Amino acid sequence: MATEKVSLTLEEELVAEAREAVGSRGLSSYVNRALSHQLQRDRLAGLLAELEEEHGPISPRTIEEVRRAWPAPAEKAAKRRSA
Repeated sequence: MATEKVSLTLEEELVAEAREAVGSRGLSSYVNRALSHQLQRDRLAGLLAELEEEHGPISPRTIEEVRRAWPAPAEKAAKRRSA
């Protein structure tokens, strides 16, 4: 895939933490992945908005059923620790 060199202004603390996590040579790849993930989230949010407009909002009961059947990662970890 083609790449493009860009100049960005970022918070110092975020850059320092990212560099600590991936090293200075891995920063571009790390930022690229973060941008890709955010774009995926944005597209998903757009799709959900379209579906809600077409079919109406998801009922609280359905949301609760899904949350029970598909717990968040933190909840899964807590259940494993308590088991």
